[in-house]
Amino acid sequence: MSAPFLAVDGPFLFILHEIRRGVGAGPLPCATCGTHGASPETVMDMAKKNSGRGQRDLKVKVKSARGRKLSSTRWLERQLNDPYVKRAKTEGYRGRAAFKIFELDDKYGFLKPGARVVDLGCAPGGWCQVAVKRVNALGENPGPTGRVLGVDLQSVDPIAGAEIHKLDFLDEGADDKVKTWLDGRADVVMSDMAAASSGHKQTDHLRIITLCEAAAEFAFDVLEPGGTFVAKVLAGGAEAGLQAILKQRFDKVVNVKPPASRSDSSEKFVVATGFRG
Repeated sequence: MSAPFLAVDGPFLFILHEIRRGVGAGPLPCATCGTHGASPETVMDMAKKNSGRGQRDLKVKVKSARGRKLSSTRWLERQLNDPYVKRAKTEGYRGRAAFKIFELDDKYGFLKPGARVVDLGCAPGGWCQVAVKRVNALGENPGPTGRVLGVDLQSVDPIAGAEIHKLDFLDEGADDKVKTWLDGRADVVMSDMAAASSGHKQTDHLRIITLCEAAAEFAFDVLEPGGTFVAKVLAGGAEAGLQAILKQRFDKVVNVKPPASRSDSSEKFVVATGFRG
């Protein structure tokens, strides 16, 4: 069987181990010149030299390895060719999801300097990272200084400018704890949470809608009048009930799929602004 195609598109040192799992330690073909016999280390050296502006965007393909499922190989290949994954690594964000809230805020402008923000299910922390910059939580810019509070069931590595708490927001009294930590109510409650996948599309849809409805009820308890609620949902039909609930409590409710959401994903985001209290 022939060796896989490896395009020299950038310094993909972080996936060298995965690529070599798929092909052994043998030589890799060079996608730029077509020469065979180059070692993996040589190919990576060439990647460093050939990365940069003006280069055509070549695709990395990964060969299946023994012990790795085809779905895992496809996931790895998609990651390697995802421009948002590359941007997240370059710009220091903890995941590509950071660009979803980045784009939503660019459009609707709810992460204002001085705002108090609660991020439900904040792991791994990308949304908190964006919020810290947008609300000026570190006081790096002139003007009001905001607050960012992230909560999650699991421990999350510290994020400069954010307060991270291990908390189940469904627990009795969780809303009071959050208001105490914030010294008041929040201006924004946002959630990129998703229930564990069952592999059954409709079941997964119902689970995430239920989770989103619970997040909305939490937001009703902690938001300031005029506040904003942002949450991920999956298209599937049951979201109409959630829309009805939100329209009773907010001035404007929209559904949007930001560019950073993958085109083959059924996810979208609900943005509810103007909380009526």
